Amino acid sequence: MAVAVFPGCAGASRVTAHPWMRAIRCSSFSSPSPCPPLPPHSSVEPSTSLPSPESSSSSSFFPKRGKTLELVCESLAFKGMGVCKVADTGFVVMCDRALPGERFIGRVSRKKGNYAEVTKLKTITPHWDIVEAPCVYASYCGGCKTQNLHYRAQLKAKELQVRDLIIHVGRFSSTDCAKDCIFKPIVPCDVHFHYRNKMEFSFSAQCWVPSDGPRGDQDLIENGYALGLHVPGFFDKVLRIDKCMLQSEATNKVLAIVQDCWRDPSLGLSPYDVHTHRGFLKHLMLRTGRDKRTGFAEVMVNFVTSSYKPEMLDPLVGRISTIPEVVSVMNNVNSSVGNTSVGEQEYTLYGKSTINEMLRGLTFNISANSFFQTNSYQAEVLYKLIEDFANLKGDLSEIVLDLFCGTGTIGLTLARRVRHVYGFEVVKQAVSDARQNAVLNGIHNATFIQGDLNKIDGDFGKEFPKPDIVISDPNRPGMHLKLIKYLLNLQASRIIYISCNPATCARDLDYLCHGLPEKNLRGCYRLKCVQPVDMFPHTPHIECICVLELC
Repeated sequence: MAVAVFPGCAGASRVTAHPWMRAIRCSSFSSPSPCPPLPPHSSVEPSTSLPSPESSSSSSFFPKRGKTLELVCESLAFKGMGVCKVADTGFVVMCDRALPGERFIGRVSRKKGNYAEVTKLKTITPHWDIVEAPCVYASYCGGCKTQNLHYRAQLKAKELQVRDLIIHVGRFSSTDCAKDCIFKPIVPCDVHFHYRNKMEFSFSAQCWVPSDGPRGDQDLIENGYALGLHVPGFFDKVLRIDKCMLQSEATNKVLAIVQDCWRDPSLGLSPYDVHTHRGFLKHLMLRTGRDKRTGFAEVMVNFVTSSYKPEMLDPLVGRISTIPEVVSVMNNVNSSVGNTSVGEQEYTLYGKSTINEMLRGLTFNISANSFFQTNSYQAEVLYKLIEDFANLKGDLSEIVLDLFCGTGTIGLTLARRVRHVYGFEVVKQAVSDARQNAVLNGIHNATFIQGDLNKIDGDFGKEFPKPDIVISDPNRPGMHLKLIKYLLNLQASRIIYISCNPATCARDLDYLCHGLPEKNLRGCYRLKCVQPVDMFPHTPHIECICVLELC
């Protein structure tokens, strides 16, 4: 693989990315809109001599749609899809729910640029480290599709995926990374089930029932109502869920009660139909926190409805409120044809309007629509690592800039050891929650500002002193190039980049360390550490903490 010296940090090098990965370095610099869907990444590199789709041999090289192939999954990649290569040609194909070592028969479903997607028809030989999935819905709902892969193998796959993306998309030399011990072993999650503090279920006028045949071939629809999770890739197919192994036992009690009675004709409740835009019940959102005095679990139940008719919900509220852990029942009213869970108005039907959670010795108020780390147990681990990597002096002299701060959880956990924290977030309610959380914890050296970090201008940053440390925790599309330009001009001594998408994270690290010649950007940071953290066992999601220091 060709390696070229690039202007920027002394000794920094860039590795030429494969053509099928270039789209990851996407249009974040040309538009504030989110990046297009990312292509997959394999831990096994495709041959650099493969012909392009335009070549004369493309008709024989690319497998045609509908063709049946015998394949072996080599690794996991984007969204947990299995990476395979066609025998003889090495052409890359992706298969959902294929796991490393599994030999199977697959049918090509579609071609996408320099790779294709296949549907698994039959397993010939099962994957390595096979275990029995404890959840009966694991094969269908898509929430935790790697339950039947041993946890240690899940960790290995995630660790390799991060490493490969940083090297190939981020264009960092694997030799230099190894020499400088850049990659740290992934931090496992000790709690493998019941770790989610928030789950959202959907009501539907039709119940989706999977067939016994190949997935997607003969999906069956019943006329009966459904409350559950959307089938992956479909907005109008809902799989009934009676118990979810990712949420707490208390919220499973709530789900069981609702499932038991909401279809009773005497109640007159109807699910919202996404096609006709008629019906009352849209979503059931369940959140779990902890009482700050006792430490016991407390549950919030949020019904999202198309109109405000509290009398319709009274029978459900009456039964739910008998569960000791339920301290709040809310009603978000969303009258739009859209099917989002955030309402235009919010009403308290029972108890209080917020619940509490505790992290790193602080207490946080959580409302129905608050953003909060979904795994409270592992958030403690994540925030401790962030604090360690920040390497604070502890003399109250440092300024911290907290970008994409959400409800202020990260900045507030650092506030007592620094001079001041300045947080920026686009969501108005999140900024309000952050300010309330600062007051709740007696923190007076934290300022939270509402602003769209994708639309900053030359005046951004004038309202606060130059920070010593920048914390950046963007959503999946990563950082806009405007923000990267600002950071390169700012030249703070350290950047802590927290990412829920290692592909866009790798792209942003490339810009910050190596620059972007076509935009006249010169990189000025050196990558010091990449620390993967498993926040969500049995799912393809990966969290990373990356530490950058000024050259």
